Amino acid sequence: MKRICHITTVHTRYDVRIFHKECKSLSKYYKVYLIVADGLGDEVKEEINIIDIGLRQSSRLKRARVDSAKALKKAKELDCDLYHFHDFELIKTGVKLKKKGKKVIYDAHEDLPRQIYGKPYLKEFLKPVISKIIEWQENKASKKFSYICTATPYIRNRFLNINKNTIDINNYPIIGELLKNTGKKSNNFCYTGGITSVRGIINIVKAMKDIESLLILAGPSGKSSYMSEMKNLDEWKKVNYLGLVDRTELGEIMSSSLAGIVTFLPFPNHVNAQPNKIFEYMSAGIPIIASNFQLWKDIIEKNNCGICVNPENSKEISKAMQYMKDNLEKVKQMGKNGQKMIKEKYNWNIEEKKLFNVYKKVLND
Repeated sequence: MKRICHITTVHTRYDVRIFHKECKSLSKYYKVYLIVADGLGDEVKEEINIIDIGLRQSSRLKRARVDSAKALKKAKELDCDLYHFHDFELIKTGVKLKKKGKKVIYDAHEDLPRQIYGKPYLKEFLKPVISKIIEWQENKASKKFSYICTATPYIRNRFLNINKNTIDINNYPIIGELLKNTGKKSNNFCYTGGITSVRGIINIVKAMKDIESLLILAGPSGKSSYMSEMKNLDEWKKVNYLGLVDRTELGEIMSSSLAGIVTFLPFPNHVNAQPNKIFEYMSAGIPIIASNFQLWKDIIEKNNCGICVNPENSKEISKAMQYMKDNLEKVKQMGKNGQKMIKEKYNWNIEEKKLFNVYKKVLND
């Protein structure tokens, strides 16, 4: 059995894309190692050999210097047949492994050069400079890798110009994973994911002003100042913030909600992104209230499984919420339409086959 190693110094050990989808799928045919940096120690979980190199460094620069060196050392010790890394900070690690004659896959989860424009802590005049530097570094290194896997077709198209061995492995849900029989539907709305300013959460909270329902927020919080700003709003009394929850609870929250919300703000990397949440809400059988980006409208409105709104307009979000509350039969049908599209098109079973084909090509199986 050939040995493969996934590496991340940024994501959690149970990251949905890395652990639950890619590693678990690949463990059917390969001995899988996963190098992480979280300080939680080594373990074997669901046949995945998780190796911890210690708690990740506090800054990006330190991670790129210290954690990447630790990851490289451990990767060399494992001496696997293929290495598959998931963070831009590990670009140099990937290049060094390739120089050692190893087969290396780069997994581009985000359009990082465009994502820079949505970083609130960076000064505006620095963003285009940093974006260009990152794109140059990423492009230069990516020419050398055995394969590039991307999380969306948009990112795939960018890398195809650099490395012909590029494919999109979309982050579509595992069929049935998030569909839970929770009994009667509530009138609640939910947002699941990171609570950050660029994701427009404060506009969702403000939209609750005239809505007689609860907003369930589940996910890690961002800056404390942003959380404080939301908690000081009158509408916060209609919010139930649960923090980080596991996948089982996540499915229960979604399945019991009236609709799921994903109203990211119109930053360059959001407009062409395909957030997991869209497809997870569809998988759970609930309609979506989402940003009115053309790509999202093509997925949601063309398939009649939700409503797209201006993410910067809380009144428009509120209007969509009220429509859902007033049209329960249409809401039920939207939920069914979404589930149908998951079964037919947007599911991990299809993406898993693409991943297997990549590994067969790279490993000459």
